[in-house]
Amino acid sequence: MAQIGNGVQTRPELEKSAEHGEENGTEVIDDNDTVSALRADLSSINADLTSPPINSPSTKFRGSICWTEGFEKNLHVLAKDQYAGRAMGVFTSGGDAQGMNPAVRAIVRMGIYLGCKVYFIHEGYQGLVDGGNSIRQATWSSVSGILDDGGTIIGSARCKDFRERPGRLRAAKNLIDHGINNIVCIGGDGSLTGANLFRKEWDSLLKELVDTQQITQENAEKYKSLNIVGLVGSIDNDFCGTDMTIGADSALHRVMEAIDCITTTASSHQRCFVMEVMGRHCGYLALVTALGSDADWVFIPESPPGPEWEDQLCNKLKNTREMGQRLNIIVLAEGAIDSEGRPITSEGVRNLISTRLKYDTRVTILGHVQRGGCPSAFDRLLGTRMGTEAVLALMEATPTSQPVVIAITGNQTVRVPLMQCVEKTLAVAQAMNTKRFKDAQDLRGQSFRGNLETYIRLSKLRPKLFSTKQHSFNLAVVHVGSPACGVNAAVRSIIRYGLCEGHNMFAIFDGLEGLINNQVKSLNWMSVNGWSSVGGSLLGCQKTLAAKVGLAKIAEKIREFNFHALLIIGGYEAYMSISQMYEARNQYPAFQIPLICIPATIANNVPGTEFSIGADTALNEIVKICDKIKQSAQGSKRRIFVIETMGGYCGYLATMAGLASGADQAYIYEEPFTVKDLIEDVDHLRRKMEGHLKRGLLLRNERANEHYTTEFITKLLQEEGKGIFSARCNVLGHMQQGGLPSPFDRAFATKLGCKAVTYAVSLIEKSATQDGKVFCKTPESAVVLGLIKRQNEFTPVEALKLKTDTEHRMPLEQWWLKLRPLLRILAKHETVYITDLGEAGVDEIDQIQ
Repeated sequence: MAQIGNGVQTRPELEKSAEHGEENGTEVIDDNDTVSALRADLSSINADLTSPPINSPSTKFRGSICWTEGFEKNLHVLAKDQYAGRAMGVFTSGGDAQGMNPAVRAIVRMGIYLGCKVYFIHEGYQGLVDGGNSIRQATWSSVSGILDDGGTIIGSARCKDFRERPGRLRAAKNLIDHGINNIVCIGGDGSLTGANLFRKEWDSLLKELVDTQQITQENAEKYKSLNIVGLVGSIDNDFCGTDMTIGADSALHRVMEAIDCITTTASSHQRCFVMEVMGRHCGYLALVTALGSDADWVFIPESPPGPEWEDQLCNKLKNTREMGQRLNIIVLAEGAIDSEGRPITSEGVRNLISTRLKYDTRVTILGHVQRGGCPSAFDRLLGTRMGTEAVLALMEATPTSQPVVIAITGNQTVRVPLMQCVEKTLAVAQAMNTKRFKDAQDLRGQSFRGNLETYIRLSKLRPKLFSTKQHSFNLAVVHVGSPACGVNAAVRSIIRYGLCEGHNMFAIFDGLEGLINNQVKSLNWMSVNGWSSVGGSLLGCQKTLAAKVGLAKIAEKIREFNFHALLIIGGYEAYMSISQMYEARNQYPAFQIPLICIPATIANNVPGTEFSIGADTALNEIVKICDKIKQSAQGSKRRIFVIETMGGYCGYLATMAGLASGADQAYIYEEPFTVKDLIEDVDHLRRKMEGHLKRGLLLRNERANEHYTTEFITKLLQEEGKGIFSARCNVLGHMQQGGLPSPFDRAFATKLGCKAVTYAVSLIEKSATQDGKVFCKTPESAVVLGLIKRQNEFTPVEALKLKTDTEHRMPLEQWWLKLRPLLRILAKHETVYITDLGEAGVDEIDQIQ
């Protein structure tokens, strides 16, 4: 695991020893009392670790055990003011992207935390060339309240002057005048290439400035090297070297919101809509939009249609209408081309459909709407993590180190060589220019290629076209647990992908209780049409575990319906139900079939995955509400709001929403807190309110503490803040489970559904007898399908036992706990920041994106 920055974990050392049992000289942990005892031991250890490192200011940080596989010897502590006296600048260049402001905020506040002077360079490279008032020192309050702002507060502009050496010479002088030789550039590949050129010329630029007596030799020696770190801000997600670029997820939100609205009006009038989205050289936005919706066709530059695409398109649309579909949606990237490289325009597609099919066809060009609006929760977190790591990379840079880009791979922030990424990005354009479209898809990365292949299969009208199987199996899907947005998208992909493989697909309604009551229905291709964009659960769900419903009854129904595999979508209840069925296999042979859990819960507490379907949508809903509450507080006279989130004992939602909304604190069960800690937070808020800031935000997970309830914390704030601030509380409740699925949840659910079908069928084919019976008894046939690091992995439920806190219904180790120090640092708490550093090499770039 190569996590850069953001590296604190509260429980792994002792609990890891529990996992490995005899290897570490301990007994294997398999009961809840031992886990509780471990928690108590960890609390005392955490208290010991709150002591500040030598030569650092007095600090307090709760929960600072840090352990990262593969980097145990690479840990060090970053203390407040550790890099005092250094200076750095930040600028945004090229097209704006939502999430740039969270990145700027993180850069400024982490820089100040480490003792640096941080400067805003306004209007991108133009500000570097102009100097003067375009380069201004940033303060802590300069970036207050910008997390939910789209665009960039420091401006962005194209700059012809910087493309010429005289312009770069003026830029170098302006930086030296301010004592800056560390720069964070937030922009696209062109902006990053310009920054690299500037770094290469730095020596010769300083020499010329000394020769012309514009700077002193002393300053030339003092600032003899220029350190550059890049962050990629691009809504197109067209930069090779990172899974996601800043702004891409927010743009997808705008596009998906538009396509949901268009779907309703198109259905009302039986219309066909051609939606044009941005993507002059990259089809990411168009492809993921099509994957997460029921788009009938998608045009992207990396995969041009064949020479007879006009006939194929019209036949496809005609067939859908004959099957009863009232609308048609076609998504087109602005850079779409045919196989000969000729542009395909939205107006051209509209004319084709109107002329040949006589359909009422309209065009919607979203344009710069995609760049606007508030950043999504994902982009706020991405910008924050990348910005933080950029500062650390600058502080650790040497005159001989090469410039890097901060990238995200899975859940890890990594540093990748800047020019290697730029060169690979340019190679994609070159491949498309020479009509090597397959190479272009490969260069985009595995994720892009997988999205394209999945979309092609799920959009076909003749599902058995792909099937080469000689057997036809019966696969069933059921939802067990609470509602979570994205479940319907998972069901849609399971049904359609199974039909593509030539199998019989069944849906069980109202959970496992529905199975007992024979609420089983065979679904066809059109049965799940339009499901991706629907929230909640169209199958219906119950939280009743398999054992409570009755294992004997479930086994009898599986045998009666002759199911060859059971796919259970849901939260902790789904995971436990599969565990119970697995353990009962010897008693009930009907359970000797592939049993697959697809995690779907807003709590994100299912072992075996780092993300669950629905958690992203819930996080976005919480962040939107927090934005509105902060707006309310801003209009009041110094007010603190305490927000209670769902999640059971798992503090994922509270922590991530706190980081994405700029909260002052997030109270969770995994990080124990006392009344002394609450008083410290009250003191922090009092100091904050005595300044110019008039609002505060605290988040509390619903089961963070049995006694320190949301009401208790609110009353404590009201009493201690008399005369300074008032306090109010809000319990968000079940609105966190509502809304329309986010783009991430739609695409994630779609891909997990397809993976689950493929895996189940492969197991059936290995174990099926000639008479059609299936006998799967291995641990690998009862699994949780989840995203771990960068891979979708199938983890046996048997292997997850020792990694699960069964009493509190969550994994023992959770990756997001590493991000908790950031929340406190960026809220101006005195905190020790522990990092574990690792760098992605050139060879790893090919695997990213």
